[in-house]
Amino acid sequence: MKTFISDDFLLEGETAKELYHNYAKQMPIIDYHNHLVPEEILEDKHYNDIAEIWLAGDHYKWRAMRANGIDEAYITGDKSNYEKFQAWAATIPKLLGNPLYHWTHLELQRYFGIDKLLDETTAQEIWQEANEKLQQPEFSARSLLKRNNVVFVGTTDDPSDDLASHKKLHDEDFDVIVSPSFRPDKGLQIEKNEFEDWLTSMETAAGFSIQTVDDLLQAFSDRIDYFDSLGCRSADHGITAMFFESALKTDAEAVFQKKREGSAIDEKEIEQYKTYTLLRLAEMYAAKNWVMQLHIGAQRNNNSKMFEKLGGDSGFDSIGDDLLARPLSLFLDALEANDNLPKTVLYSLDARDNYILATAAGNYQNAEIPGKVQFGTAWWFNDHIDGMENQMKILANTGLISQFIGMLTDSRSFLSFSRHEYFRRILCNLIGSWVDRGRAPKDMELLKTYVQDICYYNAKRYFNL
Repeated sequence: MKTFISDDFLLEGETAKELYHNYAKQMPIIDYHNHLVPEEILEDKHYNDIAEIWLAGDHYKWRAMRANGIDEAYITGDKSNYEKFQAWAATIPKLLGNPLYHWTHLELQRYFGIDKLLDETTAQEIWQEANEKLQQPEFSARSLLKRNNVVFVGTTDDPSDDLASHKKLHDEDFDVIVSPSFRPDKGLQIEKNEFEDWLTSMETAAGFSIQTVDDLLQAFSDRIDYFDSLGCRSADHGITAMFFESALKTDAEAVFQKKREGSAIDEKEIEQYKTYTLLRLAEMYAAKNWVMQLHIGAQRNNNSKMFEKLGGDSGFDSIGDDLLARPLSLFLDALEANDNLPKTVLYSLDARDNYILATAAGNYQNAEIPGKVQFGTAWWFNDHIDGMENQMKILANTGLISQFIGMLTDSRSFLSFSRHEYFRRILCNLIGSWVDRGRAPKDMELLKTYVQDICYYNAKRYFNL
């Protein structure tokens, strides 16, 4: 059976169709937050088969396969790539209503020209056809970026990373800007056993011993300078629960020394250290004119047995429900009070908090940077039709959707850029529905500006590209 992905997929009215086909479709892509591997871009990697480029590392798909009763051997285990692909094909027909169903068929059509529905009966044929095409030059990592009209990707990198691949890409002046993004989570998570090992790697990167909080902040500052020299535009933070506990440097130092000595630290001390350190980091970001992204509310590694077996980022994370409004406001206000608040993007995994984030963002705008504090796009468990529409409606209801910096993939796959198309279709359908229902004027020049700014120009300005 042929796919349902038509030219007007998700476009329900004539205005939506006009907006997408005339204004959104051709816009370049700025993917300012993803988990692509820069080494694969540097080497211009070719992929052996569709399972390698499609299933490896994709915990969205892994979760769906587990929910379908697929044995772990066919997900992260030792079964062949073809057997894993067959297991994914058997899962697809069970996924109606899940964005994975749309993404799968969108990617098959856009990248491979395959119009068939994927299921157990078509798996072998699609496997062979896709793999034949993957051997062609236009399916290498760099070619896939260019084919998708990608102009910027922001990867996710630890401060201790030597950024060797980024440096080589920067020096060779590759057509697509591949930018590192500063992700210092391990340096904030002082409560974790891995903190000491991370500190050792940070000492190696910094080139000196880290014995105090001042030493750590100097190491962070030096690494921020290094990241900045390679075109970094953004720092990203994964925050399980937003925190704010007022602390002086002496408080943070006491906690740091207790950790180094192997002594127990309590919840208040943990939050004092985190608050003090993140405030200092944010000041450094502001000085560099970087964007600070805060991804808040993922409750990670819930299945302890599978965490022991597979480690993190394996598909066992879910939505947390910690209180957000007060600590977030205190944190942002502490920076704003001293004119140190950087451009900031706020994301919450809990859709319950969407109005909190949207209205919190409105507290800290200024005349210098339109949309300085952003209510970020629907994230992770929310990046589906309902989630994207709700995020944009709430932003429009409480602020200016016209200043919205739009979509990101947050993905590890070079086939995920079709999610920008998915977002753009949803955006055009939403705005088109406002026009068709008499809630907005059919002023196509005005609407063109909205669509193209949200798809591209706002992000271009925001990240100083």
